[in-house]
Amino acid sequence: MEVEWKVEKNLSDQICKQLLGWYDQNHRDLPWRNTKDPYHIWVSEIMLQQTRVDTVIPYYERFMEKFPTIQTLAHADEESVIKAWEGLGYYSRARNLHGAAKEVTAKYDGQVPQHPDDISTLRGVGPYTAGAILSIAYNLKAPAVDGNVMRVFSRLFALHDDIARPATRRLMEKVAMKLIPDDRPGDFNQALMELGAMICTPKSPQCLACPLHHQCEAFDQDLVLKLPVKQKAKKVKLVRTVFTWIEYKGQVLMEKRPTKGLLAGMWGFPTLTYSKTITPQYVVNAFCEEQGIAFQHMKMCGTLNHIFTHRRWDGVIMQVYVNKLPVLNDPNLKWIDIDSIEDLALPTVYKKVSQLVELGV
Repeated sequence: MEVEWKVEKNLSDQICKQLLGWYDQNHRDLPWRNTKDPYHIWVSEIMLQQTRVDTVIPYYERFMEKFPTIQTLAHADEESVIKAWEGLGYYSRARNLHGAAKEVTAKYDGQVPQHPDDISTLRGVGPYTAGAILSIAYNLKAPAVDGNVMRVFSRLFALHDDIARPATRRLMEKVAMKLIPDDRPGDFNQALMELGAMICTPKSPQCLACPLHHQCEAFDQDLVLKLPVKQKAKKVKLVRTVFTWIEYKGQVLMEKRPTKGLLAGMWGFPTLTYSKTITPQYVVNAFCEEQGIAFQHMKMCGTLNHIFTHRRWDGVIMQVYVNKLPVLNDPNLKWIDIDSIEDLALPTVYKKVSQLVELGV
């Protein structure tokens, strides 16, 4: 469905004036809004992907304190970057940001590129992130269409296009380009995001407080709660999981996960799967036998469920006490002093495992 015809100049001027006026009076004071440094804005935008603003603020401040420039990030080792990201989840974001910082330092002399074609080639930088950096940091007219913006546009123009479709995003980027003013592109993009986050929310929109409700077709047609249209999310897959805490005289066995897939390349406790016909004890026995680990006894010390985007680990924690320290042939396994576990960048799920073992739950 074409919508550009709806965005006539007089309507565009009205939307810009009212939205920017509202933003000037009501926007949140966020740390990344006090700078035009493209690196700082980039970090904030990557952190904000799939994470709430309130959660991001302390992580952003600690990260910028540790890596204040793109050069310090580029020259850091991956382990320290992941450690600084610890708890935010979706760790591929951190790896991509780290890799892209190296690209910028090597290829662009540490200057975040200002051309859309250049910035879009960087690892982890999609159309939204590129548009946000270009408009906010460099004051360039570029669309930054995220979920908040798509929701606002769907309601403002009564669009019934499925926002999960790439074609709908492209359409909305065209709409955004017709609306973005030449003089304040970054503020306008942030105003749209802010409106979606604070007023035009998914389930309880505050329509009467919205500066655009007089122009909003969904409000006029009583369609606000029916828009946007979005295909149903994939069903979460249940995986029966065994978290193994294998201990020998103050040391615990850790495993580096595969370089691809869930929690790629991160350290955790050996994580096994089982089925209805196989017990957790059986798979732990098989793992220990394969690794040449002889143990005195094992016990189940707790249960733990953890939900990822499209997967849920329905887990039990098996605690194993080893008689003799075996020689490990797998380079992805190593013994770690229990007191040193907190020094590793552990995903949240493995932190929970450690806490439950410590509590003896």
